[in-house]
Amino acid sequence: MDTKNISFITEFILVGLTEYTETHFPFFFLFLGIYVITVAGNLGLLTLIGMNSPLHTPMYYFLFNLSFIDLCYSTVITPKLLVNFVSEKNTISYEGCMTQLYFYCFFVSAECYVLTVMAYDRYVAICKPLLYTVTMSPQVCSLLTLTVYVGAFIGAWAHTGCMLRLTFCKDNTVNHYMCDILPLLELSCSSTYINELVVFIVVGFDVGVPSITIIVSYTFILSSILHIHSTEGRSKAFSTCSSHIIVVSVFFGSGAFMYLHPSSVLSMDQGKVSTVFYTIVVPMLNPLIYSFRNKEVKVALRKTLSMKIFS
Repeated sequence: MDTKNISFITEFILVGLTEYTETHFPFFFLFLGIYVITVAGNLGLLTLIGMNSPLHTPMYYFLFNLSFIDLCYSTVITPKLLVNFVSEKNTISYEGCMTQLYFYCFFVSAECYVLTVMAYDRYVAICKPLLYTVTMSPQVCSLLTLTVYVGAFIGAWAHTGCMLRLTFCKDNTVNHYMCDILPLLELSCSSTYINELVVFIVVGFDVGVPSITIIVSYTFILSSILHIHSTEGRSKAFSTCSSHIIVVSVFFGSGAFMYLHPSSVLSMDQGKVSTVFYTIVVPMLNPLIYSFRNKEVKVALRKTLSMKIFS
C-alpha cells in the first residue's frame, strides 16, 4: 500500500443502534429508563452490602464486586449511546474510542470471571458446607477477586494493544453504537489476522473456561440438591440456581454468538442486538435477580430504610 495516499483518521462516526431517525427518541427514553434502573439497582446493592454487617459474607462480597462491574461497564457504554440518539453527528475521537474499547473489554471480562467465582462459591456452600468457612476465607476471597481483575486486565490489554497497531484510513464510519472489536476491524487498512486470532483465543478462553467451570459446579450443586429431603428446601435451591443459570446463559450466550462466529456468517446488525443484551440488559437484571429476590437483602433493605425514617 502506498503510504503517501493514506489519510489517517482522528475520529470515528458511530452509526448507532438504528439508522431510522423516527425511532431515536423512543429508544432514548427506553435506554435512559434501563440505565436509571441499572444505576439505582447496583448503587443500592453496593450501599446495602457496605452498610449491613450481616451481608459481609463471601457470597455478598462477590455480589458487591459484580454490582461494581455492572455499574462501571454499563456507564462505559450507555451514556454515549444516549447521546447518539439526540445528536446529529455521532463522533468519538480515536483516543476516546480506544479508551472505551479498553474499559469495555476489561469489565466484560471481569464479569465473566466474577460470575464463575460466584458459581464456585455456591458449589462450596452447598456441596461442602462444613468446609465453607475455611475454603472461602477472607484471604481466598481476596485472591479470587485479584485473579478476576488481573485476568480482565490481561484480556483487555491484549485486545486494545492489538487494535492500536492497526492503521485506520479513509472510511471512519463504525457500524455500531460503540467502539467494539469487530466493527473496528472492518475499517482497518492493514491486516487484521493477528487481531482475529487474539479475539478467538481470548474470547474463547473468557467464555469457554468460565462456562465449563460453571457447568461442572452446577452439576455437583444439582446433584446435592436432589439429595435434599425437604421439598421446600429443594424448591428454594432450584429457584436460586435457575435464576443464576438464566443470567449466565444470556451473558455468555450473547457474547459467544457475537465473537465466536466468522465475520462472514454474522451480520453487524445481529451483532448489535446481541451486544445490547450483555452490555445494557444484563447489568440491569443482575441486581434484580441475584439480590432483590433474596431474603437477606430484603431484610437489610427494610432495616436501612427504617433507620433512615426514624433517625
